[in-house]
Amino acid sequence: MARESDKLRVISTNRKAFHDYHILDELVCGIELLGTEVKSLRDGHAVIGAAYGQIRSGELFLLGASIPEYSHGNLHNHKPERERRLLARRREIDKWFKQVREKGVTIVPLDIHFEGHLVKVKMALVRGKKLFDKRAADKEKSIKQDMRRALGRQR
Repeated sequence: MARESDKLRVISTNRKAFHDYHILDELVCGIELLGTEVKSLRDGHAVIGAAYGQIRSGELFLLGASIPEYSHGNLHNHKPERERRLLARRREIDKWFKQVREKGVTIVPLDIHFEGHLVKVKMALVRGKKLFDKRAADKEKSIKQDMRRALGRQR
């Protein structure tokens, strides 16, 4: 039987990342947030489409993610576009830092979700797709979709 703390609730997904990049590696990180940010996330507000990760002085940061101000927050509200520190193991960060130095490899968030009461960010080490890769992926996706439709009609 699943406990309440084992449940996963996705807040925001970066669907564009799956289309634009080849995913090389994934890592689930904690994230340092202020109280009003957590309350805003509980309301389901977050935009990570233009966000990316950066490693500075041995720490991983999330830049470009927007968590709108909490509607009931007063003067203690947060800045929506501020950079947020991600919590990951030093070994993982060092391994990713070596790979990010290569040309064409970067870090992007795939989603923000709740694991129980904790907010987590699934980050990915990615390499950009070429135009023909995107076309091939779209073609493969449409072929699979047509096959599912055809199988659905036969039943």
